Amino acid sequence: MIRVIMGKKGSGKTKQMINMINEAVQTEHGNVVCIEKGNKLTFDIHYQIRLVESSQYDIANYTALKGFISGLYAGNYDITHIFIDSLTKIVGGECDNDTENFLDWLSKFADQHNIKFTITISDDESLAPEGVKKYF
Repeated sequence: MIRVIMGKKGSGKTKQMINMINEAVQTEHGNVVCIEKGNKLTFDIHYQIRLVESSQYDIANYTALKGFISGLYAGNYDITHIFIDSLTKIVGGECDNDTENFLDWLSKFADQHNIKFTITISDDESLAPEGVKKYF
């Protein structure tokens, strides 16, 4: 399952995600991971959440992010939910067809491994491609 939360900067996406992350630690039966760019969530999320600061790993595009997520799962089969804050900032791009293709791959990965993904994208919802809107 994939859920995308999209909106302009300052629309409350991160606050909504923080609440969802802290709720997930109470309800999930496996490990919860949060991938972010920067250290803004360090003091806002529960200490049991595995917080990964993406700029330490040089994730330059969606192909690299696919490999990174696959590696996370290969190293820990107990992951049940992955949160990705500011997806397009992590990969350094815009919300476009590449984002749509990545989300389609992620959906297949999620179904195959029984993992939930919650993702925020900082951009105007109305500008999202139809393939991205299906995950709202």
